[in-house]
Amino acid sequence: MGNKNSGRRFVPPDLDPSEFSQIEPLYVTLLSRRLDSAQDLEQWLEQVSELTAVVNEYGARREIDYSRHTDAPELEKAYLHYLENIASKIKPYFFRLQKQYLDCGHANELVDPKFGLLERNWRADVELYRDENVPLETELGRLNKSYDKLCGAMLVNFQGQQYTLQQLARLLEEPNRSTRELAWQTMETRRAEDRDAIDDIFDKMLELRQTIANNADLDDYRQFIWRKLQRFDYEPEDCHRFADTIEETCMPMVKQLNEQRRMELQLDRLRPWDLAVDPKSQPPLRPFDADNVAELVSGCQEIFRRLSPELAQQFSRLQMGRNLDLESRKGKRPGGYQASLAESKQPFIFMNAAGLHRDVETLLHEGGHAFHYLWSCHEPVLFLQHAPMEFCEVASMAMELMANQHLDVFYSPPEAARGARRHLEGVIRLLPWIATIDQFQHWLYNHPGHSRTQRTEAWRQIRTRFADDAVDWSNLDAFHDGMWQRQLHLFHVPFYYIEYGIAQLGALQLWMRCRQNMGEALTDYRTALGLGGTRMLPDLFEAAGIRFDFSSQTLRPLIDEVHTEFSRLADEAAVQNPPTR
Repeated sequence: MGNKNSGRRFVPPDLDPSEFSQIEPLYVTLLSRRLDSAQDLEQWLEQVSELTAVVNEYGARREIDYSRHTDAPELEKAYLHYLENIASKIKPYFFRLQKQYLDCGHANELVDPKFGLLERNWRADVELYRDENVPLETELGRLNKSYDKLCGAMLVNFQGQQYTLQQLARLLEEPNRSTRELAWQTMETRRAEDRDAIDDIFDKMLELRQTIANNADLDDYRQFIWRKLQRFDYEPEDCHRFADTIEETCMPMVKQLNEQRRMELQLDRLRPWDLAVDPKSQPPLRPFDADNVAELVSGCQEIFRRLSPELAQQFSRLQMGRNLDLESRKGKRPGGYQASLAESKQPFIFMNAAGLHRDVETLLHEGGHAFHYLWSCHEPVLFLQHAPMEFCEVASMAMELMANQHLDVFYSPPEAARGARRHLEGVIRLLPWIATIDQFQHWLYNHPGHSRTQRTEAWRQIRTRFADDAVDWSNLDAFHDGMWQRQLHLFHVPFYYIEYGIAQLGALQLWMRCRQNMGEALTDYRTALGLGGTRMLPDLFEAAGIRFDFSSQTLRPLIDEVHTEFSRLADEAAVQNPPTR
């Protein structure tokens, strides 16, 4: 394993994490350790952290490898081996370690308040844990692999060329409406081919998740996941109120944007393939050559340099292949993510770039996650390195917004203004989609045993609430009814989506602070991210100089500010010559 493992103090440098027979004795050693003082406990925690980091990095690499190549049997086999023979066997041991910590009698002697958070979090884990749920969670992992494999295999032939769906999405920005419509129909027809197969996977997931909740003596999976996600600072009812606020505050602006788009495109009715094209029919924003993601990397590197030399230095540490896999290709899982490699303390960024403006936003977003990890991984207790996800997404979404003023790295000044305006429009449109997915999840898990017909009807009703009827879906019902299947969070991380909405409000607050004093806002951003998970969620927001609040009192002024910025950017984006159609 080389020099990478030379810093280990408890785990043998030559340990093979793929062999449970080598890992198990280390857990046994930790479980047999006498914890007679607070000092013993802190040393023990560092050793538990080290062992967990080694195993987690091994597992993260197996998942990364498989998501990069879902069509590679040997990588699929290695990932399944980790799920079935490593991760599932470790869970009972880790549960016993958590109980050992809680029961040792010395946790309350640890002086730093961060240990109070660890105790709170681990107590919630211990209360939920059931041995009989371990194989069910392993089966959920297998089902997610099946979903990824179906999505990774979605290819289409379009005008004599083969595309992934991410690559074909470029054509939805083309001014030629016939091209857009044909591309959209081709994409959605391909997705529909696997709708029943994906429904089969999802039905099995719902059944397993309900059983997991019942095994934990809970009525439904929402109760289970609320505790598993350690949502101590808000309740389901707060999510419903947030959805009401989004409907009240954002939907009028969405409708205004759509009406403006319809008029500028000179259309009687908007159709789904009319929502990505520039409303003035200007050429699509193409920030880099789709076949040369190095241009994307170097451009974002320059943006980070302009924001802060430290950001640029951190980003320059990431290497193509080892830390970055960015381009879209056959067999690759859709979407994007940042994974933390816990032992080597490196981030890994995965995405499906296809030469779109959204790719720039995605790399900036995942870059924010990477910085968050690099600034918090110094915490010796691994389990306190990661902030709650609601704040992790502040790190990424704020980075997107802070970078908006530097898009001239990729574009001419008018195009840069178009890109910034497009991003802000995306923020406004994303909030209703977040509410849609979140409210759909509440319905799914509050109606165990529902039929597919009932699920489709619930989707239609919720989608209608957060969609503008100015967009004409006539004769496209089958495509509309299956839209939720492309949201991989529903499969991989149930109930993980409201975090984006809560975090967006934090990110917009940081954006407003940056417009007033960039240096001060970046300093607070850096400080808050460096705290990792050693503070409660509201305290992390406060450290960044923003409020943990998702009421209309917070949201409405932010939307008003975005509206004002729209007007300014529209003037900057104005071109001398009228567009041609």
